Amino acid sequence: MNTAGCLLIYGGGLLLCVGVASLLRPMRFLRVTSRRKALGLVLAGLLSASLGASLPAPARRASSMQSHLDRWVPEWQFGEYHALDIDASPDRVYRAIREVTADDIFLFRTLTWIRNPARRVEGASILAPSERPIVDVALEGGFFMLDDDPPHELVMGTLVLWDGLSRPTGGDGLLDLLRRPGNALAAINFRVVEQREGSCRLITETRTYASDDDARRKFARYWRVIYPGSSLLRHTWLRAIRRHAEEP
Repeated sequence: MNTAGCLLIYGGGLLLCVGVASLLRPMRFLRVTSRRKALGLVLAGLLSASLGASLPAPARRASSMQSHLDRWVPEWQFGEYHALDIDASPDRVYRAIREVTADDIFLFRTLTWIRNPARRVEGASILAPSERPIVDVALEGGFFMLDDDPPHELVMGTLVLWDGLSRPTGGDGLLDLLRRPGNALAAINFRVVEQREGSCRLITETRTYASDDDARRKFARYWRVIYPGSSLLRHTWLRAIRRHAEEP
């Protein structure tokens, strides 16, 4: 439902903007010749955006345990998957995953700020101006290392919805919170799969599991708005890793 929900929300937003502008001055070049038609666009935009935000998010399950991410988040309602081929050894690719910085990733700060301009955890932030590796900054900004298995896979996780009753102290604590309503866990991995000698496929997948229907509905509205930017961020992140790994 990622694509359908996003299309309805962004299409509705476009109709809403055109309708509001046409209420002030009808856009005849778009065949909005009266304020009555403009009001119709406003209502259609609101309906479309509301429908996109309320679409169901059915749970999916991993068909087999092929990765550490499958073990940590075998079931999820929201997710995205991206992959990129890299001409480098698994060791070089994994080292690049751990070394790439925010400055190496095109539009990283802009896209991350748009997703959550106020995110701060105990004084640390994934947006902090730093030349340090982005993975290390994330681990100080609310993420937990769930698995670190060089040169095969790295998995990090964090709470994206939290009931506020207790703070997790590690990966097992995150899973414990999912037994209570009002919480949602997001996990991201980077998995290196050797294709042949000197060539790998780098896979990154994000999965989010909401513990109850209310948390699922809340996160669905957020996810469908930020999904296009999140997808672009993953693409630019993978390309930054490739540049590092393929450097002579």
